[in-house]
Amino acid sequence: MIETVNPPRLFISYSWSNPQHEQWVLDLASELVSSGIDVVLDKWDLREGHDAIAFMEKMVTDPSISKVALVCDEVYVTKADGRAGGVGTETQIISAEVYAKQNQDKFVAVIAEKGTDGKLFLPTYYKSRIYIDLSESERYAESFEKLVRWVFDKPLFKKPELGKPPSFITDSTAPVLGTTPLAKRVVDGLRGDKAYARGAVDEYLNIFSQQLERFRLVAVEGEFDDRVAKSIEDFLPARNEFLQVLTTLTQYADIDSYSSRLHRFYESLIPYFYRPSHINQWNDLDFDNFKFIVHELFLYSIALLLKGEYFGATDYLLGQPYYVPGNSNHGENAAVSFIAIQEYVKSLEIRNQRLKKNRASLRADLLEQRSHTSGLAFRHLMQADLVCFLRGDMMGVDTWHRWWPDTLIYAQRQHGPFEIFARASSKSYLPSVLKVVGASSVAALKAKLESYAHDSSFPRWSYHSFSPASLTGIEQIGTRP
Repeated sequence: MIETVNPPRLFISYSWSNPQHEQWVLDLASELVSSGIDVVLDKWDLREGHDAIAFMEKMVTDPSISKVALVCDEVYVTKADGRAGGVGTETQIISAEVYAKQNQDKFVAVIAEKGTDGKLFLPTYYKSRIYIDLSESERYAESFEKLVRWVFDKPLFKKPELGKPPSFITDSTAPVLGTTPLAKRVVDGLRGDKAYARGAVDEYLNIFSQQLERFRLVAVEGEFDDRVAKSIEDFLPARNEFLQVLTTLTQYADIDSYSSRLHRFYESLIPYFYRPSHINQWNDLDFDNFKFIVHELFLYSIALLLKGEYFGATDYLLGQPYYVPGNSNHGENAAVSFIAIQEYVKSLEIRNQRLKKNRASLRADLLEQRSHTSGLAFRHLMQADLVCFLRGDMMGVDTWHRWWPDTLIYAQRQHGPFEIFARASSKSYLPSVLKVVGASSVAALKAKLESYAHDSSFPRWSYHSFSPASLTGIEQIGTRP
C-alpha cells in the first residue's frame, strides 16, 4: 500500500493555448490528485499579485517538487523552442536541468495532441527522451497509469533482484565437455553447406557422448542431492551448446537424413543411467544427474523437431527401439522404447523433502527455470512432453512405466490446444500429427483420451493434473479441409 502521508508533488507546465486545452489540463490535474498526487498548478497555486515568472522558476527548481510534467501541444512546443512567454522562461530552466543532471527522471513530456499527420509535438531539447502519450482516447487509461506509476516511481516492469552467478561461472572445478570447437565447426559447416558437415556432426555427437563421462559423480561429500543439483547446473553450458547445434541442424540440413544418427546418439547415452562394468560398489542415486540431463536433451530434441514440423524425424526417435547393452535394468542386450530415456530421479524428491520445498515436482521446476536460457519457449517443451506421453500410451506400455510428462504440471499456462494439435484441425495436416502420437485414426486417439477418465494411474502431482482433451483440442481435430 502506498503511503499518503508525504504524497509526491508534481508540477504541471503547460501553455494557455485555448480554453479547451486549459480544461483538458485541469481535468488531468484533478485525476492525478484523485490518484494521491499533490499537483501544483498555476490555476490553483498562483494568486493575484504573485510573480508568475518567479512562481514558475521556483516550481522547476524547488526540491520539494519531485516530478515535473511538460504538457505538450503545438503552442507549447512553439513557445518552448522560441523561448517565448512563460513557457519560454520555464524551458530555459528545464532544458538546463535536463542536460545538467545525471538523474533525468524528474521531467517527462506528456503528449496532449498530435499534428494531423501524427507528428509528435515535443520541444527540441526533449526529442530523444521517453514521453507519455495521452492524446489517444482509446489508450488514455493505459497511458494515464504509466504517468501515475512514473510519478510514484513504481514502473510496471521492475528489474528483478540480482541473483547469484551459476556454479559453472564461480566454480573453476566444474567439468566441461570440451566440445566447443567441434560445435563451432558443425555450425559453420552446416550454415556454409560444407562437404565436411555430416562428418563434423558425427564427430561432435560421438565426442559429446564420450565426454559426458566427465560429469559422473564420484567421491561425493556432503548431501548427495546438493551434488546432483550442482552437476545439473554445471551442465547448462553444454546443454545450450547442444541446442545450438541441433537448432542449426534443423534449419540448414535435411533433418530426416540425420534421424538415425540422433537415434544412435541417445542410444549411447542410456547406459549412463546404470552401473558401468568397472564399478563394483554403487548406489542407484549415483546416476541421477545423468537421468535428468539425458531426459532434458531428449525432450528438447523432440520439442525442436515438432516446432519445425519435422514429423518424420520425430516419429523415428519415438518409434525405433533403442538397443541397450548389458548391465542395465532391462536385462542383457535389450531393445527398449524411448520411454527408457526418462527415469525417476529419486534424489530430487529427497531434496524436495530435505529442504522442505513442498514442490509438486522439482524436475518440472528445473525444466521450467532452465528453459529461460534455452532460446525455446517452455510451451514447446510441454507440447513435446504431451506427444511423448500420448505416443507411449498409444504403444500400450505398462501404465506404471509410462512416460511421465512432468512439464504439464504447468499446463494451466496453456490456453487451448498446443500448436500442432490446433493445426491438426486441418485434414491435410492431421496425418502427420496422428503419426507422431502413434494413433491410427482420430477415433483411436479420441478413445484413448476418453479412457483417461477411468485411469487410476493417470499422471497427477499432488492436486495438479492436466486435460489431454483440452491440450489436443480433440473435438476440433480433422474438422476442416
